[in-house]
Amino acid sequence: MRKCMGFFVCFLILALDTTATVFGWRAQYAQELVQQMKLWKVEYKKPCQVAYALGLAAACLLVISHVLANFVGGYSAWTRVVGNEEASSTRSLSTACLVFTWVFLAFGLWMLGNGVLSIRKSRASCGLSHHHYLNMGGLLCIFHAISSCAYVSVTTKLD
Repeated sequence: MRKCMGFFVCFLILALDTTATVFGWRAQYAQELVQQMKLWKVEYKKPCQVAYALGLAAACLLVISHVLANFVGGYSAWTRVVGNEEASSTRSLSTACLVFTWVFLAFGLWMLGNGVLSIRKSRASCGLSHHHYLNMGGLLCIFHAISSCAYVSVTTKLD
């Protein structure tokens, strides 16, 4: 039962993070289609509401998949039978995957947040260009999916 739940949760995490990746990339593409005026590194862009909504949705999906992975992985690790000690390598792998999951979440949210804040309507002014934040945030969503699925699969495995 635990293995079946782990497989389903991994599939759900992959679906959420892949959707967040696509939303981040489409937000970057939508923002690049907006009319702009650029002189070296200083640019003026009109804000794009579609790009703003897609970037915000990507960040929300990333957070939802992270909460799901930590809930299921933490619950599975917490409910282990005390007498059934895991190998230290499995515990180390689980901890490493958890740390990578948090790192990818932090950097992914930072990238998506900077991308979303740079296209906000109230910030329609000239300034330094902030290219590819949404693309890089989407790429970090993929890495988050890989590390989250590894964490869930390690913690939900049957001994």
